[in-house]
Amino acid sequence: MARSPRPDFLIAGAPKAGTTALHAALASHPQIFVSTPKEAKYWLCDDAPPPHYTGPGDRHSQQEWIWRRAEYDALWAGARDDQVRGESTPFYLWSRGAHRRIGEALPEVRVIAIIRDPIDRAYSNWMHLWCDGLEPVSDFPTAFGLEQERIARGYAPFWRYRDLGLYGAQLDHLYRHVDPERVLVMRYRELVDTPTEAVDRACAFLGVATGAVPSIPKDNSRAYVSPGWRPRVLGPVVRAGAWAGQFARPEVWRSVSPSVTRHLVRHHEAVRPHLTADEREELLSVFADDIALLSSLTGDDYSAWLSPASRGSFAQRAAT
Repeated sequence: MARSPRPDFLIAGAPKAGTTALHAALASHPQIFVSTPKEAKYWLCDDAPPPHYTGPGDRHSQQEWIWRRAEYDALWAGARDDQVRGESTPFYLWSRGAHRRIGEALPEVRVIAIIRDPIDRAYSNWMHLWCDGLEPVSDFPTAFGLEQERIARGYAPFWRYRDLGLYGAQLDHLYRHVDPERVLVMRYRELVDTPTEAVDRACAFLGVATGAVPSIPKDNSRAYVSPGWRPRVLGPVVRAGAWAGQFARPEVWRSVSPSVTRHLVRHHEAVRPHLTADEREELLSVFADDIALLSSLTGDDYSAWLSPASRGSFAQRAAT
């Protein structure tokens, strides 16, 4: 009997926590088939188009969402019957609606949730948008404080620097719809510090052979864009192009934007700075209660996240 066209596993989050690196590593495993595109976003929708988000670049990127069931089912057409199938949409961990849909439609699915120090994750999230020319605010703490205003204006989930890092509340809700035994919680630091062991842990959880993936790719971090005339002049050009991109096929703006964004970087200053201890201290109270909930739910100790010390990006940590 032919298998139903559904995934066996989902890498559900969090954004900027190494989901791209793990997805790419698992894609090289002969017993695993992963979707193209990586982020289908299907379970964020309810067999209906995504919301009409209003943030810079949102309307362009939401053209790539797969919300029709037939298109989602078609993602698995190339998989062999003996392969474990999966896709990676890091917003599934954040989305309460996705939890319900996944629990109802995929009762046997396995879920991998990769989590990262929520302040470092938020900073990386801001850095991603800033270095792509989409985030107009050059100061991370200021941009962080704009979250509720941006939500009210209809910005897409990727602009939620705070909410995307509330893993305790997210897992608490996910466990109501997906058996915790079918959820693997991994740390970003595992992918950086012990990448081979981290991939093997994921493989064992998925029921495929370990030792089949010798290395893990770097994540999709950006070169740092220093504040100054470049982002002041070119940033509006990028945002205007991203807005216009909603009227063309997604690959059009994807092919054009790199020629603009590369001019944002002053290459001799392309290494991004760490958050200062004072900047982290200001945000610790935002996440402290949720970190305690996360520790209670998982039985793991996340108290290191309450430190004022920043741990840096994937590339910075891997180089030390």
